[in-house]
Order: sequence, then C-alpha cells, then structure tokens
Amino acid sequence: MYDADTMYGVPTLQFDFIIVKLFKIINIFNINDKKGLYMDINFELYKVFYYVSKSLSFSEASEELFITQSAVSQSIKLLEEKLKCKLFFRNTKRVKLTREGEILYSHIEQAFNFIKSGERILEERNSLTQGEIRIGTSDTICKYYLMPFIKSFNQAYPNIKIHLTNRTSPRCIELLRKGSVDLSVINIPEKLNYSNIIVKNTKRVRDVFIANENFKELKGRKVQLKELEEYPLLVLERNSTTREFFDSLMAKHKVSIKPEIELGSIDILMEMSKIGLGIAFVPDECVRIGLAKDDVFIIDIKEEIPERNLGFVIHSNIPLPVAASKFIELLEGEH
Repeated sequence: MYDADTMYGVPTLQFDFIIVKLFKIINIFNINDKKGLYMDINFELYKVFYYVSKSLSFSEASEELFITQSAVSQSIKLLEEKLKCKLFFRNTKRVKLTREGEILYSHIEQAFNFIKSGERILEERNSLTQGEIRIGTSDTICKYYLMPFIKSFNQAYPNIKIHLTNRTSPRCIELLRKGSVDLSVINIPEKLNYSNIIVKNTKRVRDVFIANENFKELKGRKVQLKELEEYPLLVLERNSTTREFFDSLMAKHKVSIKPEIELGSIDILMEMSKIGLGIAFVPDECVRIGLAKDDVFIIDIKEEIPERNLGFVIHSNIPLPVAASKFIELLEGEH
C-alpha cells in the first residue's frame, strides 16, 4: 500500500532533504547565480572529481573508474573550466586539493554517501538477508562494550556485513555528519552542539586512576587530585572525548598536570601502568575486564569523579537502513 508520508519505506522528509542537499552541492560555487549557469555540468565530471580527490591520484582514479588516465585529466580540466576555478595542484606523482577543491570535495563526498545510503535502503528495505551496517566507534568501545552486541547481531543476521570504522569519538561524529557511517557508538561529549544529530545514552561510564605497587604509598587511603601533580600520569592523547573529560576535571579542581605519556590506546595505557611506568586514567570496566586483580590497584580519589555517558548518535536527516535499525534495537534493549 502506498503511504503518502513515505517513499519506498523511507520518510518523505528525509528523501526531500537528500534531494535538496544534492542540488545545493551542484551549485555550491554558484550561490548567487540566478540563471543556473552551472546546472549543465555532467554528473560524470563530479564522479571523476570524487575519485581523484579520494585517492589524490589520477592513475588510481582511472583504475577505479575503468577509464584512461587521459580521460580523467580531461574531465578534471573541463570541470575546472565550468566552475572557473582550479581544483588541484598537480605534480608528477601526486595531486593536492586546492582550497576550492577541498570545499567542493567536502560536499561531493556527502552527496556520494547520501546516494549510497539511498541505494542501500532500496535494496534492503524489505529484507535482512543481505546488506550491510556501517558503525563508527573507538577500539576501546568496540572491545569492552560493542563485542557482545556484534556477536548477537551476527548470529541473528549472518548475511549482513558489519563494517567498523575505528576513530576517536569526535572523529566518529564527523563521519556520521558526512554520511560515511550509519551510526556512531561513542563516549558522549559533555557539549554536543551539532544540529541534525540524535543522541541516545545507553551506559554510564566511571573513570579511575590505577597504579601498581611502585606507587604503594597511594594505596589504602584517600588521595587528593592535587597530590597527583607529583607523579607520572599516563593519559589518552588530545582530541578524544576521554581526554577532554580528564582536562576538564583537572581544571575544575585547579590541578596542573603535564602527562608523562600520551597515547591513543587505553589498553597500552593499562599495560604501562601494570609495569609501573605511571598512573593511568582509564574506565573502570576496562580495568575489570582487561587486567588481573593483582596487576594494579584503583587509587581512592577524595574528590568525586563524575560518571560519563556512553551511547550512540544517528543523523536525523539520513534514513537508517533496516540493518542499522535492528542493531540499534539491540543497543537499546540493554538500556
């Protein structure tokens, strides 16, 4: 039965958003052009531009598109002429996007992702016997939180491919905004100021400081955060939600700490703490699952360390494939 509010099982408003977005992209360099002079640009030119920008190589783009390198070069030249700007810096080995090229690619990449999402939804709309789900998440969240859900989903829908993209939580949000993933499972930032992003909290996270017997003087008593200024601290590198939380906590209590080691892996931080290189700031569940009971001890901090939220984010204007909706049902079922 036809539903006036949906198209192929997808809310009409979401289809409208994608169509409007595509037309805006086509005229991105022509905002004030009342005559629509650039609307005659062949979509194939944008396709060639997309593949060259993605690989930063004319030869690799020609292989992906099954056309000659000369055809790729001519297509880019024609597109530059029509847009009246230079899109690439060229040299003998690699090409580099100009500022105009970067602006165009940021929109064209979204367009291709939206088109792929539309195709996938049409293919998968009535079936869970084929298709894929694309998830953005960090290695820590994947290992210590997502694995049981991935296992359950794979057992229930063995023919659905699961694609995981491993990035920090802030980067996973950007992947979602571009349409590169269906959902991102992340540490929810304290402030999330993006429009069109739907946030769902599914789990509370508690962070702790851990150390081995090299720091036994901190064991069995209340320790003020200020005392940690005198010790080597092991923390995640910047541009991660956990690091932002750590820096905010230190600033709130006027504690000045210059980390001894900054890494991108919670597991390595725990291993370094285990062998006595310093005091690590990590989620308590990682300690419980990833380390033996006698490897380290949790420092009893006097000040309260607030709990944080872990959850998932989806894009309100990009239709969710059936497989992604089913995976979200698993996540929400635990909540």
